[in-house]
Amino acid sequence: MHAAASAPPTGVKARPTLRDVALLAGVSTKTVSRVVNGEAGVSPPKLAAVRRAITQLDYRPNFTASSLRRSSGRSAAIAAVLEDLANPFSAALHRALEDAARERGVLIFAGSVDESPERERDLIHAFTMRQADALVVVPASDDQSYLAGEVSAGTPVVFVDRPPVGLPVDAVLADNLRGAASAVHHLAAHGHRDIAYLGDLQTIATARERFQGFREALAEHGIRPAAAVHDLHTEHGSAAAVRRLLAGDSPPTALFTSQNLVTIGAIRTLQQLGRQHEVALVGFDDFPLADLLQPAVTVIAQDPSEMGRVAASLIFRRLDGEQWRPRTHLVATRLIPRGSGEISGPHRQ
Repeated sequence: MHAAASAPPTGVKARPTLRDVALLAGVSTKTVSRVVNGEAGVSPPKLAAVRRAITQLDYRPNFTASSLRRSSGRSAAIAAVLEDLANPFSAALHRALEDAARERGVLIFAGSVDESPERERDLIHAFTMRQADALVVVPASDDQSYLAGEVSAGTPVVFVDRPPVGLPVDAVLADNLRGAASAVHHLAAHGHRDIAYLGDLQTIATARERFQGFREALAEHGIRPAAAVHDLHTEHGSAAAVRRLLAGDSPPTALFTSQNLVTIGAIRTLQQLGRQHEVALVGFDDFPLADLLQPAVTVIAQDPSEMGRVAASLIFRRLDGEQWRPRTHLVATRLIPRGSGEISGPHRQ
């Protein structure tokens, strides 16, 4: 005698099955299977009926049923939709997720969104079509309410680095406000009053938070930003912006660069102009070899490994049946003084 299948948790809607589609369309499960797999031999009326049923039920075929599915009903796979796997931040985050998943015998499938909302949706659709047990997402779009069906079906979803919009799920974020503020306090303590901001795309929530922290800290010191340049997302764009700032009538004595690629572009220009020992710089995000440059680069370091560990913990707790109201989990940043941020300004006492 077979044990009865356990009912889904309260408030969780079971995923529609191939049999559900067949019943709604008034056809056999074999016919539905042929349609899903793109096989020939299905009459146009039945084909149309099956497609209508699939759309109405939001049915997603389980491509992994024969290979990854366990008796528990899980696929033993978690999908990570990250910003850019080639970026050191994303790479460290991915590795932390992978290490935590490996302890549970679970695979991590990952892809890069490259700041493309369309790519974000395509990746998530591809992963959910393959019945991923859970999703870890660094979003590029400004509205993730399209994932509400996955959440209501019981799929654990955790956002990392950027908060979700239109979706009540857990988020693991760096403390961007305090991190940016600490950069300003540090530069001000070294005598700088003309501090310029070079920021990432304004569409990114973390970039907006860092600029807010920057402005609030300047206000605490009673000073105004020397300049603020936004929407820099490449080394080349940042390098050009720094060159323009330093060629102006009132060049800044210090720079706060709010993302590692922006920092690298700024450093490149300072070195080309021979001013790397004159203009102070604090960057948000650490990066490889930052401690080997001359001067070594002072940074506000995030902890992507810790963010990955926290995200993995939340995912597995959800998969183990724990329930709680979704909330934001902040991970602290830390200032690493190495030299570039300690260059004295004209107002050093």
